Amino acid sequence: MNKTRQQELTRWLCQQRAYGGRWLRLTTLFGLCSALVIIAQAWLLAFLLQALIIDQRPSGELLFSFTPLLLCFALRALLNYAREIAGFRAGQAIRQALRQKVLDRLSALGPAWIRGKPAGSWATLLLEQIEEMQDYYARYLPQMTLAALIPLCILLTLFPLNWTAGLILLATAPLIPLFMALVGMGAADANRRNFVALARLSGDFLDRLRGRETLRLFHRAEAETAAIAASTADFRQRTMEVLRLAFLSSAVLEFFASLAIAVVAVYFSLSYLGELHFGAWGQGVTLFAGFVALLLAREFLQPLRDLGAFYHAKAQAVGGADALERFMRESPQPELPAGSAALPDDAAIAIVAQDVVALSVDKKRLCGPLSFTLAADQRVALVGESGAGKTVLMNVLLGFLPYEGSLRVNGIELREMRREAWHQHIAWLGQNPQLPAETLRDNIVMGGASDDAELDALLSACGVSEFLPHLADGVASRIGDDGAGLSVGQAQRIALARALYKPARLLLLDEPAASLDSHSEYHVMRALDGASRQKTTLMITHQLDRLQQWDAIWVMQDGKLAQQGSWQVLIAEHGPFRQMVLYRQEEIS
Repeated sequence: MNKTRQQELTRWLCQQRAYGGRWLRLTTLFGLCSALVIIAQAWLLAFLLQALIIDQRPSGELLFSFTPLLLCFALRALLNYAREIAGFRAGQAIRQALRQKVLDRLSALGPAWIRGKPAGSWATLLLEQIEEMQDYYARYLPQMTLAALIPLCILLTLFPLNWTAGLILLATAPLIPLFMALVGMGAADANRRNFVALARLSGDFLDRLRGRETLRLFHRAEAETAAIAASTADFRQRTMEVLRLAFLSSAVLEFFASLAIAVVAVYFSLSYLGELHFGAWGQGVTLFAGFVALLLAREFLQPLRDLGAFYHAKAQAVGGADALERFMRESPQPELPAGSAALPDDAAIAIVAQDVVALSVDKKRLCGPLSFTLAADQRVALVGESGAGKTVLMNVLLGFLPYEGSLRVNGIELREMRREAWHQHIAWLGQNPQLPAETLRDNIVMGGASDDAELDALLSACGVSEFLPHLADGVASRIGDDGAGLSVGQAQRIALARALYKPARLLLLDEPAASLDSHSEYHVMRALDGASRQKTTLMITHQLDRLQQWDAIWVMQDGKLAQQGSWQVLIAEHGPFRQMVLYRQEEIS
């Protein structure tokens, strides 16, 4: 990563601080107050040592002077605790805001755009890379301000006592940030490469995990295991490179901090021995001044050392921000519908399309022009070879893809409706069931009120009641992460019950019986047959033998609707539908 890119990412990171501005200001304030308490603490310690050693005052007279010193210890601990809490809250607020921005953008772009990148990469972006910014906002940014304010306060305290000690600290202080920056530039670049490797490794691993059955069937398990092992070893090597740079940075900082404190100690030692006679404004070097200078010398350099220790947090944040900033900048800005048109609550859904051209989010033509009428309460099956454009059309109807032409729902242009309002009228079921809630019941009602009698009838119609007795707590059973404790067929039946439980007027189905065993397929298709007769339905399917009773069949070919009509009409024509049916019959025979 070149220097210009690092500067761009640093500016972008600083712009995000507005989301946690109040907590960041509190963090800096607590840190500054803690530094002032340290100065008072050093002053009190030096006063007590001067009084006991030089002035020979009885310890009994100084008893009450220990009270403010103890208070300083307690107050400093309290301020440090408050600073840690405020810093954590600042980082938390900013991370939550960044995640929300990414999720809002992904939600607006829709699944048609998201599926172009492995799920593992999105997980890395949302979790790993944003999480790495916590220390940058909680520690590094406040420390940048404190690294300037605290040394200034200490210099203002030291110069009236001994200008030589102040000059020594002032001269050695720039060495720490200088070497910190030199080491840090390499750390940022190494950390960025580490994040890229992690995102690639996450995506590859998840893809292989999903395709493990295919890999097993083609005897590729050992080869893919070796590939994962090689990628893991490479990632381990990159991680060690980052750690090596972090240790080098810490060693450099400790060396120069120790050197500065040693020079101050040597100066005062020679002054007490009578070898040096300057620096005390002509009043002589006192024990009080020496103790104050030595106690504050460490505290003078501590903010810079802390800044150096936290510099790896900046390197991590810059590395993580690379992919995040590029995503926010390069991902298409979706044009969300600005209209507020709403459908009546009682009318059945009817859709009329005229010369609709489906576009990608970045305005590339995908398929069309398409003209069709999906009448109210009509059941239509959408068929065609893979890549013909069926899923693209479904995404247009769902509002996830922009379009040209006219697509009217009950007379209202789809682009004039808010997506959230439109989705209230749609029940959707795909071929990969998603069960995000904790219990079986919650995955069906999805936070809404449930009627037990209605729910029981629905569970029976969808075939869920068949395996319900085998679950420990019935509908209240915990089903694991995304239905991990269920078979694919059982999960699909639950997803079907969720789709039918929703009071929607348009049913969109994307191969709902794909990858199911014959028993689960029977339950799913039986329930869908009854539900589809009560609402407008469009179903993508490759199962041509089940379509004789459907009202209409649309055949897509090369991004266009090649045929529209009933089974009887299309099978009699010499067209793509007849060829597909004959080809399937030959496969079966």
